[in-house]
Amino acid sequence: METHENYPQEVDAVLELALREDLGSGDVTTGSIVPEDAVLTGEIRAKGAGVVSGIGLSGAVFRKLDPDCMWEEIVHDGDRVSPGDTLARVTGRSRAILSAERTALNILQKMSGISTLTSFFVEAVAGSGVKIKDTRKTLPGLRWISKYAVAAGGGHNHRAGLYDGVLIKDNHIKATGSITAAVGKARQGIGENFSIEVETKTMEQVKEAVSCGVDVIMLDNMGIREIEEAVRLIDRRALVEVSGGITLENVKEMARNGVDFISVGSLTHSAPCLDISFDVLES
Repeated sequence: METHENYPQEVDAVLELALREDLGSGDVTTGSIVPEDAVLTGEIRAKGAGVVSGIGLSGAVFRKLDPDCMWEEIVHDGDRVSPGDTLARVTGRSRAILSAERTALNILQKMSGISTLTSFFVEAVAGSGVKIKDTRKTLPGLRWISKYAVAAGGGHNHRAGLYDGVLIKDNHIKATGSITAAVGKARQGIGENFSIEVETKTMEQVKEAVSCGVDVIMLDNMGIREIEEAVRLIDRRALVEVSGGITLENVKEMARNGVDFISVGSLTHSAPCLDISFDVLES
């Protein structure tokens, strides 16, 4: 993943949009009670335990309203923190800092929540050799931010979008008539530039995918016994990904069956935010 120092242009647009959404025509509270020339120092602190992600992006939010503010990162993306830990410190124009506070925290809390949940899944399968992967189940416009957070939590990124990987899913198979037809058309259309992954729901589909010589076979919403049978049938002729219904309670058992990847949609669509606060230091 890219770091916060070279995040893509679309992320910058997200930060701009988030600030416009919150500020509107102006921060009427701060503007009416805080002197224009006032300066403050504040600290971002963890109120919960977890893995931090989005430190640099939260700093970028403050710099958008006060380009001259001093931003100090105490911890870095991927670091594990405890309640009370100071994550970062900012000094700058009071009006700008107070107006940017909520947006900066929203980004940091959400990204850190994704990283923290990802770390739980990674820890659950530690020693198995299985890689935990994310999905495309992200809020529109926040794909890069979400996948960056997964990587910071120790997970791996699946496709960034529809443009950088071939994944033939159930509806593709229905639209083309069969796995064999879909794989054949894909190879004609893309050549050797992409690996091909196929989603399967039955043992017959697994057998067909193996016969097509695909690179990765996804076992979608299969039970433990079905996964074991499928892994034996595939017999290392393709990499194996398990997906669907994955929880912290069952992921360890899923990882014992000789699979290579486990993809988890909840990493990005259901992760709770990590509790983080911003506190102004008294002068």
